[in-house]
Amino acid sequence: MESVKFEKMKKIYLLFALVLSVASLSAQEVSARAKAMRMMTYSKPEYMVKDIKVLADTMIVYSLADYVIYPIGKWENVEQYITNTQLQWYRESGYKRYFDSMTVSVNTLRRLDDSYLDMYRSITTGRVEMISGKITDPEVVLDNGVRVGMSKEEVFRIIFKRFPKSYIADINVLKVISGAGEVGQIYTFRGNKLRHIGIVSKYKYY
Repeated sequence: MESVKFEKMKKIYLLFALVLSVASLSAQEVSARAKAMRMMTYSKPEYMVKDIKVLADTMIVYSLADYVIYPIGKWENVEQYITNTQLQWYRESGYKRYFDSMTVSVNTLRRLDDSYLDMYRSITTGRVEMISGKITDPEVVLDNGVRVGMSKEEVFRIIFKRFPKSYIADINVLKVISGAGEVGQIYTFRGNKLRHIGIVSKYKYY
C-alpha cells in the first residue's frame, strides 16, 4: 500500500515538475519575443530592420541596408579598396570551388594577424562582392564604422538609436543578416568587447 502511494506521489511530482518546466520555457520565449519586438522600435531607419530574433545569447537582426551586403563598402575593384584603407594587405589570387560545381576567381586579402577577406568581382553587379571573412585586427574598419575592440554598447549604437542595457547584457553574438539571408556579419563579444567579426555569404558566385 505504501509503495502504491509512493508511486502515485512520484507521478504527481513528475507531472508538476513537467508543468513548471513548460511554463518556464514559455515565459522565456515570451520574454525573448517581447525583447526582440521592443528592440525593433529602437532600430535606426537607415538600417531598415525587418525582423529581430533573440535565441539564448544570440541576437539576429534582419536588415535591408547596403551595410549588410557590402560590409567593406561598394568598390569596382579590389585595388580601390586596398588604396582606400591605407593598410598593408597581403594579397592572394586564385580559384576556389563553391556549391560543388562553381569555380570562381577569388582575391584574398590578409593582415599579419591572419585576418582575411575573400572577395570576387561580380560580372552581374560590376562590384566587389564578399564571399567570406574573419577580422580580429582593430585596424580593419567596416563601412558602418564597426571595428574589433569596440565596446558592446558602441556596436549596438551603430544599429539602434537607444536600448535598455539589460537587453544586451546576456548577448554574446550579434548576427546582422541581409533580408534574403544571403550575406551577413557575425559580431562575437567576450565580456564587453567585440573580439571577432565574421563575414558569411550564401551567394552563388558568377
